[in-house]
Amino acid sequence: MKQFIKTNLLLLALLLPTLTYAYGFEVDGIYYKINGNEAAVSYNAYSGSVVIPATVTYSGTTYSVTSIGDEAFYGCTGLTNIVIPNSVNSIGDEAFYGCTGLTNIVIPNSVTSLGYRAFGSCKGLTSINIGNSVTSISDEAFSGCTGLTSINIPNSVTSIGSWAFSDCTGLMSIVIPNSVTSLGGRAFHNTAWYKNQPDGLVYAGLFAYAYKGAMPSGTSIALKEGTLGIAKIAFYYCRGLTSIVIPNSVTFIDGQAFHGCSSLTSINIPNSVTTIGYRAFEGCTGLTSINIPNSVTSIDSGVFGGCTGLTSINIPNSVTIIDNGAFTGCSGLTSINIPNSVTSIGSWAFSDCTGLMSIVIPNSVTSIDGWAFAYCSGLTDVYCYIADLSRISSGNKQFYLGKGDYSGRALHVLQGTADAYRADENWYPYFGKIVEDLMPETPFGDVNGDREVNIADVNAVVNMILGGNDDTTAADVNGDDEINIADINALIDIILSGNMN
Repeated sequence: MKQFIKTNLLLLALLLPTLTYAYGFEVDGIYYKINGNEAAVSYNAYSGSVVIPATVTYSGTTYSVTSIGDEAFYGCTGLTNIVIPNSVNSIGDEAFYGCTGLTNIVIPNSVTSLGYRAFGSCKGLTSINIGNSVTSISDEAFSGCTGLTSINIPNSVTSIGSWAFSDCTGLMSIVIPNSVTSLGGRAFHNTAWYKNQPDGLVYAGLFAYAYKGAMPSGTSIALKEGTLGIAKIAFYYCRGLTSIVIPNSVTFIDGQAFHGCSSLTSINIPNSVTTIGYRAFEGCTGLTSINIPNSVTSIDSGVFGGCTGLTSINIPNSVTIIDNGAFTGCSGLTSINIPNSVTSIGSWAFSDCTGLMSIVIPNSVTSIDGWAFAYCSGLTDVYCYIADLSRISSGNKQFYLGKGDYSGRALHVLQGTADAYRADENWYPYFGKIVEDLMPETPFGDVNGDREVNIADVNAVVNMILGGNDDTTAADVNGDDEINIADINALIDIILSGNMN
């Protein structure tokens, strides 16, 4: 028993410093953490009216109060009023979460960001004034603020997170400025504003926000000109959607935007789109082909996962990353040509593409994660131009088939490299034969065909433009189906960057 008590006393002694320094100091009932010469308000069981000072002095040192820390007032149901000084520039995650006694709050102009669930479940809030320096409103920042009836978002805000105002059931009036360039999914879910929208496509500011109500079979939609983006899960499981026209003003298609739209047969993604979010077209089984514009640099995780009807895909030379599960389960694909701009292929990227018979992997690839081509049971030929395996990061079971037969598979490699592949356990177990029958691939940007990218290629493009000869696709360096000054600039960028794989 004595030993037990001694042990626990020792543990308590060890814990005391941790408990003591959970905050740096306390002045006038407010607790602070120290960061250099700045202080952040930290947690205590606050109640009543709290006035946060712009500066605080402790042990002869004066600190500027620049932030309200994560969970600083978390669950302080007795807090009735808060005064935030102009010295504060950030309000942390869940800083006021569950402060049901707060009825109004003024966020000063000094604040630039509101953290995750910063004011979540503040059910007593009836009004809030967001300062005109706030640039981002994080996920669920005001979710569950059932007493709010209106919100005026200042034109300093560029980003509104997912579920930011969800379950604000009394929120009737919302003003979203044109400064907002990113809008998360379900940002206004279960608000009075959303419930009062007519059935059909709902816009939130410049965004195609959501489809409300039942979508009839055979529905075709044309987004209005000026639409900036398609919000997360905007058309989630809209099985009646067969086609959609996306204007050139759209810059992003957010995550799961068309998830489960099984009747969607075609979609034209304009060159204005730079980002296609994760799982954006997952489960769109009716899609047979898709053209990814050359404005896109990354194919995000699961974007085309389960698109079983997809038989062809054009991956442009702008893409550098094919992320995890990007094409997993695309059983209709028979071949895939990965362009020599791609450096990374994520895990499960092409797994379960059972119809896939051939793959071309360029020398530009430096990373292939595990299971990238696993369970591609129809795969017979892999053409791999990677010249030096020592510079590539390989995951395990890249071409795994389970109990499948690898004897009919051939790995085609560059002359002089077969021995390296035969010695690499990430490659040789999954092929019946490894043959040296490839010549080095033509570098991207090699317009004149001399297997080098240099000023001679720039001159070749100039001559084509002056002579009106646009028969060669090699000169279309930026992939916009035109040969012009933009291709010259793209070539110069390649030469200067040294990226000439």
